[in-house]
Amino acid sequence: MMFVKCYVVVVACGWGFFHRCLVSYSGCRYHWIKRKGRPAPREVAPILVSNHVSYIDPIFYFYELFPTIVASESHDSMPFVGTIIRAMQVIYVNRFSPSSRKHAVNEIKRKGGCDRFPRVLLFPEGTTTNGRAIISFQLGAFIPGYPIQPVVVRYPHVHFDQSWGLISLGKLMFRMFTQFHNFMEVEYLPVVYPQENHKEHAIRFAEKTSHAMASALNVVQTGHSYGDLLLLMKASQSNQKNLSNYLVEMAQVESVFHINTLEAMEFLEKFLSMSPDPSGRVHFNGFLKGVKLRPCTLSKKVFEFIDLENNGYIVFKQFLCASAHVMKLPLFRQACELAFTECDTCRSNSMSLQDFRELTRPAIPDMTDEEMSELFNLFDADDDGKVSKDDFILCLRKNPLLISIFSPCLIPNKDILERL
Repeated sequence: MMFVKCYVVVVACGWGFFHRCLVSYSGCRYHWIKRKGRPAPREVAPILVSNHVSYIDPIFYFYELFPTIVASESHDSMPFVGTIIRAMQVIYVNRFSPSSRKHAVNEIKRKGGCDRFPRVLLFPEGTTTNGRAIISFQLGAFIPGYPIQPVVVRYPHVHFDQSWGLISLGKLMFRMFTQFHNFMEVEYLPVVYPQENHKEHAIRFAEKTSHAMASALNVVQTGHSYGDLLLLMKASQSNQKNLSNYLVEMAQVESVFHINTLEAMEFLEKFLSMSPDPSGRVHFNGFLKGVKLRPCTLSKKVFEFIDLENNGYIVFKQFLCASAHVMKLPLFRQACELAFTECDTCRSNSMSLQDFRELTRPAIPDMTDEEMSELFNLFDADDDGKVSKDDFILCLRKNPLLISIFSPCLIPNKDILERL
């Protein structure tokens, strides 16, 4: 027992020394850090939330508060860092797994509600930002309903912006090392309490906390989220130059259209296949290339449906919202199944190229054999010369605007057609 106690003391002392080194050395010349306010006692606010600007943020908080943190599972594989955060009883979460998110919320609630654990620290934005806005919050910190102390960090600068964005970690550290002094400010804000009845919706609780942090920083709140960062990175990998056109305020899009980030990524892949110009615009011919259609009355109507401002071109957000709007209509799947049934007269649960041609000819009568084959191949995912019902529906989920080419066969079912 005595050995265990001594070991804990040695580890704690070593950790304190390690963090002093990090703040002075890896912290890249942070000779002093300006603080405002004080951390609330753990029994008052068991959860802290902070904006996330640099890799320095968690280093500071580890040294100052030694909290339990919530981190992405991907951090576990990072050399050295993974070992350290595991020792701090980190709560891992996979943001794309509902079961993992549920487990993380349960752990936050368990550790936040027990004085035997350190306070819990979260970066609810889910990613680093440049500090000039507060983006939408993930709700994990707010679902348990415990009082929360918001904290804000600032990095005033003249020559080099220390925020960790699309810049590589190596380049960021090099630039910070080559500055004589880097500035950092930390402000502890008043504790934000849920409503007395403890039934306040987590979204409203998050909004109150976000507003307090945005007011302290004197910045705007936006509907962007971690999903925007993923879209931005994918567009960047495709050598797009005007990346701001791929920021769609994903949190707002999710709320309105009930579409998740993975689905948005698939729509971005489709949009990029249309060869947008350097400014991120797709014109009519590029649109036709992506959806495998030819110029006709129907394809023009579909393009005009997306191009609400009648600019003669579309951007990714317009394409995403139009596609999500159609895909999430209540009768969309029913319309897909009905279109397939109209073609599958033999009830073989598949359609050939000839069947497909007969199904689409009423909407696009002038398609050549080559154009028809290209469109058919879009549906024939396994390239076996036949389109199964699952293939058909899956393709329309990825290309929901193409449901329009099957509108003639839906005319007898006007109720479905009118609600699409």
